[in-house]
Amino acid sequence: MAVISNPSPEVWQMLGASSNEAPADPHTEPQDERQPLMEAQELLDLMMARHSARGAFDPDRPLDPDVLHLILRAATWAPTAHNMQNFEFVVVRDKSLLQRLSELQSAASPEFIKENYAQLSFSDDELAAKKTGLLASQFPPEWVSAEAQEGRLAPEPAPLGPQVSDGPVLMVMHYDPSRRAPSSEGDFLGNISLGCVIENMWLMATSLGIGFHIISSLAGEPLVGQVKQLLAIPEGRQVALAIRLGYELEDAQTPRVRRELTDFVSRDNWAPK
Repeated sequence: MAVISNPSPEVWQMLGASSNEAPADPHTEPQDERQPLMEAQELLDLMMARHSARGAFDPDRPLDPDVLHLILRAATWAPTAHNMQNFEFVVVRDKSLLQRLSELQSAASPEFIKENYAQLSFSDDELAAKKTGLLASQFPPEWVSAEAQEGRLAPEPAPLGPQVSDGPVLMVMHYDPSRRAPSSEGDFLGNISLGCVIENMWLMATSLGIGFHIISSLAGEPLVGQVKQLLAIPEGRQVALAIRLGYELEDAQTPRVRRELTDFVSRDNWAPK
């Protein structure tokens, strides 16, 4: 667990403090009469505990309706551009429908696999040094081959399988692409809004001990048309992504890395990193 600590002198000055000003103690009581809703350390711990639950879920442990209500309630309070709240969810719990969705076949494109390869690290030390990306060991062996690196790997389509059928709940997020915030060319602000919605839900799920995993393939071709048909989503709406929710059978987390503040923050003017 990372503990909130005083920033280094370099970071402290970058954030606007003078060189002789002491960093504020993050654990002191606020001077304002208003009290915080929760401790900063508690919030940071929750953010750091959030992860993609890529492992198996317990098929015999359902999610109670009150748990789903809290996760969806968190979505309603996410910030959205112009407060448009341009999103809806189809909550899939029916086992036969989950099975039918799991039988849909998908394959990663050579372009995706090539671009994915460029983001990989091949050891824990390399990942720690880069501070971004994922470990190659998280992917099938053929995805880290010379063919993959050169964009020549074209896997055969395969069913989505247990990642969809074995979980208790799948949520499919969709929205109306004809609506957007003013002056948001390409609906850039709308896409940011969807991300805020997902983050709220993800943090709530994490606080409840619920695994949360985004499946983007259900929103892309050639699957999206079949998904819309199975879930009766109108043709004019756009599927953004799907979320599988459930209780993880085991801790399948891999090493996680993040950049330091000095890697992405500049003071007053941009400075190369």
